[in-house]
Amino acid sequence: MSPGNPNPELLHLHLISDSTGETLESVAKASLARFEDAQAVKHFWPMVRSEGHLDRVIVEVAKKPGLVIYTLVDGAVRDRLESRCATLGLPMVSPLDPTIAALSELLGQAATRRPGRQHVMDQAYFRRVDAINYTMVHDDGAMTSPEELAEADIILLGVSRTSKTPTSIYLANRGYKTANIPLVPQSPPPAHVWKIAGPLLVGLTTAPDRLQSIRRNRLLSLGQAPDTDYVSPERIEAEVAFGRRLFADHDVPVIDVTRRSIEETAAAIINLHQARTELASAAGEP
Repeated sequence: MSPGNPNPELLHLHLISDSTGETLESVAKASLARFEDAQAVKHFWPMVRSEGHLDRVIVEVAKKPGLVIYTLVDGAVRDRLESRCATLGLPMVSPLDPTIAALSELLGQAATRRPGRQHVMDQAYFRRVDAINYTMVHDDGAMTSPEELAEADIILLGVSRTSKTPTSIYLANRGYKTANIPLVPQSPPPAHVWKIAGPLLVGLTTAPDRLQSIRRNRLLSLGQAPDTDYVSPERIEAEVAFGRRLFADHDVPVIDVTRRSIEETAAAIINLHQARTELASAAGEP
């Protein structure tokens, strides 16, 4: 750690980007996850595209010295950052450099010098917007007619508090139109849900004790007493068993979310969707 840091136990990460900084945020998050008990503060400096802007950022970085992680396309701005960091004795890393260099060699061409190119409003961008709109409208069992559900890429099913909504939103941000339907023993899904040919149906389940804890915390956060039937072990056991029976009866793939993050659950669902798409393509299906 730089000697100028007033709190040597606290790591400052300065994420300097000529675009939105989302890539650096992902890199920093993934890297920090490898270090237990790391106390880090992330400082975001997006849209840095001129030397003047960079100079103002460096003034602030010097006040809280730490690791500088950057993605800068403009050569002059990049050179200035590296020079100033060297002068200040700040460690620095450009995480995309090795990948870009390898791609450049394999493709036999130089990388583009246009910042933020990954955020252009192309077809994929508008697909994500469309997916987000669809997913928000079809949350928690809303709009479950056969015609509406047929437009989905993925339909998630599960009892209350099995992360259906956040997983759906995450998938929508990846471009997948996602509907989610709650499973309630007293009011099972309409029969046509199990007959939809287009979308991939995925069942989400979790351990009953974990589900009880989540539901209890949910009630407490809403200022409600956590001693209702909603959190009773007997009801939860019955709901989880009901969901598993439905999934087995209709041959629906199941993902246990007990020890999975939203990102991990979504990754597993995307893998299922891609495998299904590849099988359909190999069989000559549209």
